[in-house]
Amino acid sequence: MENQTTDKKSLPAALLGWVDARFPLSKMYNDHVGQYYAPKNFNFWYFFGSLAMLVLVIQIVSGIFLTMNFKPDGTLNEHNLPVAFSSVEYIMRDVSGGWIIRYMHSTGASMFFVVVYLHMFRGLIYGSFKKPRELVWVFGSLIFLALMAEAFMGYLLPWGQMSYWGAQVIINLFAAIPVIGPDLSTWIRGDFNVSDITLNRFFALHVIAVPLVLIGLVVAHLIALHEVGSNNPDGVEIKKLKDENGIPLDGIPFHPYYTVKDILGVVVFLIVFCGILFFVPEMGGYFLEKPNFDPADPLKTPAHIAPVWYFTPFYAILRAVPSFFGTQIWGVLAMGAAVVLIALLPWLDKSPVKSIRYRGPIFKIMLVLFVISFIGLGILGALPNSDVRTIVAQLLSIIYFAFFLGMPFYTKMDKDGTPPERVTMSTTKQKVMFFVYTIITVVGAYLFAIII
Repeated sequence: MENQTTDKKSLPAALLGWVDARFPLSKMYNDHVGQYYAPKNFNFWYFFGSLAMLVLVIQIVSGIFLTMNFKPDGTLNEHNLPVAFSSVEYIMRDVSGGWIIRYMHSTGASMFFVVVYLHMFRGLIYGSFKKPRELVWVFGSLIFLALMAEAFMGYLLPWGQMSYWGAQVIINLFAAIPVIGPDLSTWIRGDFNVSDITLNRFFALHVIAVPLVLIGLVVAHLIALHEVGSNNPDGVEIKKLKDENGIPLDGIPFHPYYTVKDILGVVVFLIVFCGILFFVPEMGGYFLEKPNFDPADPLKTPAHIAPVWYFTPFYAILRAVPSFFGTQIWGVLAMGAAVVLIALLPWLDKSPVKSIRYRGPIFKIMLVLFVISFIGLGILGALPNSDVRTIVAQLLSIIYFAFFLGMPFYTKMDKDGTPPERVTMSTTKQKVMFFVYTIITVVGAYLFAIII
């Protein structure tokens, strides 16, 4: 009996040993989970990296099921409706469980950007882009670009009014590029206007090409992160101080400590996610816009064309730049620069301090103004244009660019504090000050929304 019990217990170990001899399964687990030492002072801001992975899985799985019933065809059927639009209606009404899968995908798209924006903000306040994590930040910025491309192409697929005209407006922006612009926009569409050809190629890119790039970038992002180690709220490099066994003195194994902690974040996120999914999947027209419940009509332009909420800050910057000599190229360049500057943060910030806890007052003021400008631009980008709103958008755009372009100067001038040698747990004063800055930012953004 003892030999049989021993054999049964050793069978999984023997199987694992057989796999390890042919594939580094245990080594990969230990390097990235079991024996990966993370700083012991992580706070709630560090939930959003794992939540981004969760939403990516939700989007991939729900997308697979949607493609089983979706037809990327812009031609009209016997009911005089586009086939693509009708297939979405079929998924919502006739496919068993189709409505929840579709809402899961549409809600997941917006929640993906919520999580990613908060994840990027955490990197900004704690200096996760600074040496030695420049490549981690660059990979993250490329993920953001790929995510924007994925969301834009996916938004066209339902073939609703806002999908069609939003794609028409955005693709036409490429025509503003000198010399190659008109040919480039035609090449992107595959036709002289957004048509069935555009729908098919966007479907292929959305379902196959961009997700492969996105997954590859996520893997590269994680490998680069685990190579240099995670940052922490103090901005202290825990790899500098190790014990006789080479274990960081201020580190703890990622598993089980942070796997358990991340479960808490996942539970809270799923409560919010399911609340939106079951009760307000359209989120008042921000997650699913009302014009998109009408089939695309090339002969009927909506009264107000605006992108989805997560693109509106950059769209507001585009509209804020006036046309010179009858061309929108400067607005297009400004919109592109607004995204590219994010990737250049490691080289723009000249401060020797990473964390906002030890940053000087100038950086904190500029950060608050930046957040208010970003939220304000997001609100303006979703509203119809007017003279007053254009002026306000121009002012906020100046603040947005001043945060990045002025960073090499004000980070040198700032009176930074001295970071500790070892990581510390957050003190009451730090928590109160961070809470005050958060309240000021939220109140400022709210007052702005009321005024507009």
